[in-house]
Amino acid sequence: MKLSDWMITADERGNAATRLDARHPDGAAWTRGNQVRPLVHGATYFAELLEGIRAQRAGDLLLFTDWRGDPDERLDGPGTEIGAVLGEAAGRGVIVKGLIWRSHLDGLQFSETENRHLGEEIEEAGGECLLDMRVRPGGSHHQKLVVLRHPGRPHLDVAYVGGIDLCHGRNDDASHGGDPQAPPFASAYGARPPWHDVQLAVRGPAVGDIEAGFRERWCDPGPLSRSPMVRLRALLSREDTVADRLPPQLPDPRPCGSQAVQILRTYPNRLWRGYPFAPDGERSIARSYLKALRRARALIYLEDQYLWSPKVVESFARALRDNPDLRLIAVIPTVPEQDGRITLPMNLVGRLTALEALRSASADRVAVYGLENHAGTPVYVHAKVCVIDDVWASVGSDNVNLRSWTHDSELNCAVLDETADDRPPLDPGGLGDGARRHARDLRLELSLEHLDAAAPDSRYPADLVCDPVAAFDAFASSAAALDAWHDGGGRGPRPPGRLRTYRPPELSRTTRGVVMPLYRFLVDPDGRPFRLRSRNAY
Repeated sequence: MKLSDWMITADERGNAATRLDARHPDGAAWTRGNQVRPLVHGATYFAELLEGIRAQRAGDLLLFTDWRGDPDERLDGPGTEIGAVLGEAAGRGVIVKGLIWRSHLDGLQFSETENRHLGEEIEEAGGECLLDMRVRPGGSHHQKLVVLRHPGRPHLDVAYVGGIDLCHGRNDDASHGGDPQAPPFASAYGARPPWHDVQLAVRGPAVGDIEAGFRERWCDPGPLSRSPMVRLRALLSREDTVADRLPPQLPDPRPCGSQAVQILRTYPNRLWRGYPFAPDGERSIARSYLKALRRARALIYLEDQYLWSPKVVESFARALRDNPDLRLIAVIPTVPEQDGRITLPMNLVGRLTALEALRSASADRVAVYGLENHAGTPVYVHAKVCVIDDVWASVGSDNVNLRSWTHDSELNCAVLDETADDRPPLDPGGLGDGARRHARDLRLELSLEHLDAAAPDSRYPADLVCDPVAAFDAFASSAAALDAWHDGGGRGPRPPGRLRTYRPPELSRTTRGVVMPLYRFLVDPDGRPFRLRSRNAY
């Protein structure tokens, strides 16, 4: 198997202005020899991140980007608030640089105030944090990354990429009791919404690529916002709006593992003063999905916050139509995160339209599930994971929707392990590629948690779930048992498992007659008018 069979080449990235690929001596669009570990759940990630930050000393470098940041979010109990932890690092002489999305107004259920306060706390301690609104109208900076570099101690270098923001609601664990510091959320999720998410810990040469991607954004000479009012307010409040120079980038860490890692992004094409590192935007996330889906033969395993857009979902539907043995498992939120009278119907219409497209390709080979904890409370699925045929795996900030593939800034890592997995089936896709250790381990870790495989009465051992057909059937059997228990009033012992068959609520006659046609013809699948849509060719 050649890596270029699954991963996009530098030409296929479609963005000659970036230095991500040009910085490699061989011109490849990926690095080899990395060690990539999935950190499932915010509590796992936050504890490791806290340890890594506290081990940094004067002259070390800490870079991060965030969609939302709450300065008082605790990484691991009292005294570990993220604002204080980053401030303490800056006070020790660590070079702390952050890019946080400036955000829309709090009144629109965004996080303008919180993001500003985190930046202020870091700046007061001697770090630098910029509120970045260099996006298209209606768009956001959605990337979530942290890079820790250590001059003279490169064995400690690590980068974290995934779906977990440094904010309220993310610090949950496998029990899914929810983060005590809960954000406002849909009432169905209770006072402490359970949260399912994934971040990657990356070591090896790919750390240099992730840092290079941060530097491209940091060094963008464009103003942080085009809004005259925002710029005036920043001037009056003496807000930092000019990025200081970064120290020269260190050599990439040495190889330390068996994974090839490809850094993938979405950047929109901005109509005026575009990104110097992506003047026509970048669609490498979308292009990578499209290439990998063309090789899918056995199982597509998805965990996604949205799974909304028919235009994006069509690529999955095409793979199902072209390959009669291919199955798709999707794990998504049971209920949207907002209860609003406008946003809720829009979200449901977008979801239903996308699922109709998938099921029209093959109703019996598409299975969609929600999650609940052992108390019966829905678990909000915020993870952005795709595993294809236990060979190719992608984790990052992008969702399966048009917004993430064209409009917002996103960051993903596609991982292909060069070590084969020796558990049968050895070649689930039948293309001669062979199952790979990282992709299979990731899918099994997530699947076995959802199936409650560790329960004494579980019927789903890891060896069984290795097989794509058996895994598909196991999810169906587990969800059916839990559905039947709930439908029967919860009498008798609760069966093991956390999977529920996704049953979208019934749409009202008004929604079907008015909102759905409006959605289909006047707005994007994410609820934005066409005039705010970026050019979406990918």
